[in-house]
Amino acid sequence: MIRPEDLLRPTPQGLYCPPGDFYIDPVRGGVDRAVVTHGHSDHARAGHGAVLATPETIEAMATRYGQEFTRARQAARYGETTRINDVDIRLIPAGHVIGSAQVEVKHKGLTMICTGDYKRRRDPTCAPFEVAPCHVFISEATFALPVFRHPESSGEVGKLLASIRAFPERAHLVGAYAFGKAQRVIRELRDAGYNETIYIHGAMKQLCEMYERLGVDLGPLESATLEKKQKSESQKFAGKIILCPPSATGTPWAERFPDPVISFASGWMNIRQRAKAGGIELPLILSDHADWDELTTTVREVNPEELWVTHGRDDALARWAELEGRKARPLHLVGYEDEAGE
Repeated sequence: MIRPEDLLRPTPQGLYCPPGDFYIDPVRGGVDRAVVTHGHSDHARAGHGAVLATPETIEAMATRYGQEFTRARQAARYGETTRINDVDIRLIPAGHVIGSAQVEVKHKGLTMICTGDYKRRRDPTCAPFEVAPCHVFISEATFALPVFRHPESSGEVGKLLASIRAFPERAHLVGAYAFGKAQRVIRELRDAGYNETIYIHGAMKQLCEMYERLGVDLGPLESATLEKKQKSESQKFAGKIILCPPSATGTPWAERFPDPVISFASGWMNIRQRAKAGGIELPLILSDHADWDELTTTVREVNPEELWVTHGRDDALARWAELEGRKARPLHLVGYEDEAGE
């Protein structure tokens, strides 16, 4: 069996596979061959020579960057094995957003899995995370501190619905990352029995249409546009839910809605000071990343011979693993920013 460092190694461009001559989620565009875990912009860049990803991630990249985002694309469904230069690659559901995948890499008896971003709890918009055995498990660590223990999603959505009942005269502006989080919030609301029209910011329109094409029913949606500045025009949004990028909640656009309740759906809303500093009246702890318990449970379930930790609180998760008697190392990869809305 070869050494793990000979199959995957950290570089300034991201994880590189020498025998396969490809990168996993390279942090800059322009590599010859990339395997992409999911469509968020800190993992999926335009300009690579060739991209291997799930069909949904290919669709997301084309939607966000245009059809010419790469010179060659190869879609691989979950569970299919693709061989590149004697290296076998298999994509496994990661549960992060639609099309997100763990990347299993096999060569000369060694199996390594790179999770990309992932979560373990139910998400009605994507396939759930699957545990797969491997020798080396390469995990994210965005919320790898014991303080991060996310509550049940249904309870957070319930807070939003309770606020609408309590303040029917006020619009409810929910800041949510445009790809993945927005569609999950919409679908969670539908599953909770909310069937009214949900209004969306223009930045979310194409991505919501993409989810519909991919089979995720989001129910009635309309653009959150105010044709006029008259009070009568804005009053139609009283008691309604408007989804927008987090950055939009502090703009003049938001002020045109009737006495808006400012909300934010993110795992970072676990930190009360962060919500208060951002002027968030209704924080919703909805994360698309694994929390501390999910991260540690997953490592125990996979039970690898060695744990590598990529981005986030990598030192903390690696230290926990060492205290459990596991071999672990933080990779200190840079370029994977913590998306504010995840």
